[in-house]
Amino acid sequence: MLDVARVNECKVADRSTPYWWEAAPPTPLSPLPLAKKLDVVIVGAGYAGLAAGLTLAREGRSVAAFDSMDPGEGASTRNGGVTSGTIRPDYATIARRFGEKKAIAIESEGKVAREFLYDFIKTEGLECDLQLVGQFKGAIGYGQYERAARSADALARRLGIESYAVPHAEQHRYVGTAFYRGGIVRMDIGGLHPAKFHAELLRVALGSGLTVHSKTRVISLHKHGSGFRVVTSAGAVQARQVLVCTNGYTDGAVPFLRRRLVPVRARIIATEEIAPELMARVLPKRMMIAEGRQLGFYYRPSPDGKRILLGGRDSSRVGDPTAPTILLRRGLVNLFPELEHVRLSHSWFGNVAMNRDMLPRIFEKAGVVYATGFCGSGVVWAPWVGTRAAHKLMGKGDHAATAFDFRPPASIPFYRGDPWFMPAIIQAYRMQDNIALLRAKR
Repeated sequence: MLDVARVNECKVADRSTPYWWEAAPPTPLSPLPLAKKLDVVIVGAGYAGLAAGLTLAREGRSVAAFDSMDPGEGASTRNGGVTSGTIRPDYATIARRFGEKKAIAIESEGKVAREFLYDFIKTEGLECDLQLVGQFKGAIGYGQYERAARSADALARRLGIESYAVPHAEQHRYVGTAFYRGGIVRMDIGGLHPAKFHAELLRVALGSGLTVHSKTRVISLHKHGSGFRVVTSAGAVQARQVLVCTNGYTDGAVPFLRRRLVPVRARIIATEEIAPELMARVLPKRMMIAEGRQLGFYYRPSPDGKRILLGGRDSSRVGDPTAPTILLRRGLVNLFPELEHVRLSHSWFGNVAMNRDMLPRIFEKAGVVYATGFCGSGVVWAPWVGTRAAHKLMGKGDHAATAFDFRPPASIPFYRGDPWFMPAIIQAYRMQDNIALLRAKR
């Protein structure tokens, strides 16, 4: 393994904006007059809010989405674009907490949600560079490999997903690093261009009749008569129903949700263009790559196959932005020593939202419906959960059915929106990973 001290730490990225914005930057929308009355107000115009708004508008509802930033400026255009639909607790943990019936339903819904996303992109004609190339997940140690292999076999048997183990001797066919001790492949996972996906979703949603108010913050919402009074920075509106679709950028307008979602900073780096022969050695099958570490990296080729994008947790909250970039660069070079002299073109961060259950969620509180908690896997879960929530508002039980519609996540003691404790938690996870790596070498 390369000594990371050799990495030239002066090589920071040229740009601090997302690589994805080069092709599809978030676009300010022209100010629109505020309707006095609406059937539905949606808070948030990311994947979930737009998917819900599209569904409602096509059913004839008068609906407007309000976003405090330009639509998509948050996680929707900052993420890695991997269609993983990862559920962070494993099957056994979910079964222990919520029962085996819930665990089976959640696992099955992952397959349905991915199929929904792929069909939606095809049916709507969304140009977003979707590539169903599969995912390789590297194992840290042979013990983890054996457990992952059994899991891949069970997934194939239960759900008919093409999923199989790759032993260490064969992993070079999937990823050009000796770091892992084998891994598993899932062929129902791929990659897309997240900013193009959001731009296309916005285009279709606007065409359906959804109104989107850009840079219009929701200040408060309260029960008023038979509906709600929603106060925004542009004025107040009366709505029969309210759907909250904020996630990692939830603010004080919805304090009930804010006490239950922890914004966690994630960072992604992008390399400059890499020679084709080097890309062929590093990522021979152009797959999406994940890891079995608590703070594992995820990485992928750019849609044109010319760059590598690598992401991970960013424990910084303030201070020098180069430090977390250097940390990710060290990780990249440790995996692939051949990339030691490759420059970075972009380094950026964004918020994902975690909750105590680590599960996406639809729930209702005081008449307000929430669709949120995507835990870093919003490319699949946000459109799916947003659409289910829209059907729930319309009372369409069959179309609204989802295993994620249950009680709200528990609140976090002494937490009101400032995740002061996250650096300590990330350091604890890092220690667990270091111990796991030491054990794996024995």
